[in-house]
Amino acid sequence: MTLTVIGHLCKDILHLPSDGGEEQPPVECYGGILYAVLTLANLMNGKDVVQPVFGVGWSDYDPVIDLLKQYKNVDPSGIFRVKGQTNQVHIFYEQNRNNRIECSKGIAPPIGYNRIKPFLDADGVLINMISGSDITLETLDYLRMEVRERRVPIHFDFHALTLGIDQDFKRFPRPLTDWRRWCFMLHGVQMSETEAHGLSAEHYDETTLINHLMPLMVDALMITRGSKGLTLVTQDIHKKLTYHDIPGISYGATVDPTGCGDVFGAAYLYQYMKSKDSLLAATAANRAAAYKATFSGLAGLDDLSSRIASEPEAQS
Repeated sequence: MTLTVIGHLCKDILHLPSDGGEEQPPVECYGGILYAVLTLANLMNGKDVVQPVFGVGWSDYDPVIDLLKQYKNVDPSGIFRVKGQTNQVHIFYEQNRNNRIECSKGIAPPIGYNRIKPFLDADGVLINMISGSDITLETLDYLRMEVRERRVPIHFDFHALTLGIDQDFKRFPRPLTDWRRWCFMLHGVQMSETEAHGLSAEHYDETTLINHLMPLMVDALMITRGSKGLTLVTQDIHKKLTYHDIPGISYGATVDPTGCGDVFGAAYLYQYMKSKDSLLAATAANRAAAYKATFSGLAGLDDLSSRIASEPEAQS
């Protein structure tokens, strides 16, 4: 199996709340699309390959390549240098670690279709809008048409596509007037419940949004709800919709939810490619995201496969 992963790299600066003691110093680490890449690298077997396509700031290129060289199933040939620095994202969490303020500066230009096309001879494609400007709508249209005849599944995570940036580099929710074009002809669409509530300029409620979104040739919609789990909506060949409420689970105290959605999307696509079952894939992805919440940064992903094999606790 070969999977292509598209999205921006970030340098995350995490400002985590104190736990009743001294204030914690900021934690700096690579993030963004690397959460998805390393999730796949740790779930895949030796015959599988993940092909990331993203740009790296000049000074970060060698460290990122060295990091990925540790994983034999990562093909780094789609990674390229960009002028300037890697996008920096400051993330400030409230005490409950669920709500956050995000500030982004130095976002890279959109990844051009010419960069992506050589890596579309794949079994599946994951597009994660890490910054919101990872690719243009025109590039997505070209990509969809390129893989359409081979019925290659595309999983699309809206992520920061629903966020604007103010004069202080702070991200804020914004509706999308062209959200239908972004959703069209995709296997899987992923968004948080906050993103779902603010997605449409019409301010659709969740049920109305689902009824407008699923006819756009979408097979599976995932609305993630943090520690509460997610809702999966699937559509059969007769256009009948089925709702699956997957409850939240826990592998321990929440340390840092950064990257949980990225891990979820990658785990979902991999498990779907193995099983062709969206419910099984979403259930497995829910476990992977829950485990990610128990640590900061990327390093804990090396234990992902073994840890999610253990039985988690159900959330009340």
